Amino acid sequence: MKSINNILMLTVMFASFTLSNAQIKNQKIVSEKILGNCGICKKTIEKAGNMKNIATVEWDKETKMATISYDAKKTNKEEVLKRIALAGYDSNSFLAPDVAYFGLPNCCQYERVSKTAISEKPKMEMKAMMKEKIKSSENTKPLSNVYSNYFELKDALVASDSKSTAVKANDLLAAVEKVDMKTLDMDLHMVWMKILKPLKEEVKAITTSKNREDQRFQFVDLSENMFKLMKSDKLETTIYLQHCPMANDGKGANWLSKESIIKNPYYGSMMLSCGKTIETIKN
Repeated sequence: MKSINNILMLTVMFASFTLSNAQIKNQKIVSEKILGNCGICKKTIEKAGNMKNIATVEWDKETKMATISYDAKKTNKEEVLKRIALAGYDSNSFLAPDVAYFGLPNCCQYERVSKTAISEKPKMEMKAMMKEKIKSSENTKPLSNVYSNYFELKDALVASDSKSTAVKANDLLAAVEKVDMKTLDMDLHMVWMKILKPLKEEVKAITTSKNREDQRFQFVDLSENMFKLMKSDKLETTIYLQHCPMANDGKGANWLSKESIIKNPYYGSMMLSCGKTIETIKN
């Protein structure tokens, strides 16, 4: 009798899920195990994965299985699962960043099965990543640590973790202080001299603030100065300048990312995919 009830429940859930996704075109439906504990987890997982008319996630807290429906021409399963991982939830494909996991409410901090990120990236993409890593280790640029710490700071803002943001900002400040200006070529040196003072002031303001919104406010000008640097430098990898029209009290704000997928640092999981790439900086 219990098994019959379970079958009926699954049938009703699937029918409801199908109706809720009537607006999704080029629909593809897949299942994925996503770890979590409770109703709060369900709400967070589904909110992180859902995109109007593009993707919908239905997660069951008993089975830990998520049914993902998406427009195959506009997104894919990996993009949906990355957004969910960024919100703090491990799946069979992606491990959530520690800062996101530990930012979850205590009741939502499920037992983690793996401590190593699981990747389903295609072989060609993995080879490209290895080449990039080798290239970076062989030819480290003077501002590489500044850039990498900026991206870690951006990721902490994406995760809406004010404590981690302050720590990452402190790391960025240390990286800025260690830059030897003598190693910069003339054009980059001139830009560095112009933006150094405001850059340090913006980073210091983030380190001393415990208010997430104040940190994001300082990040607006910080990102503009970092953009000036990267535009003048010979970068090791492709960088994307991305824009959110709603940030900065509706004035709009930019940020820089190493990946083309939008992960909004000004709103985090509230509006993770809000924004677009407005410029690509190539090496």
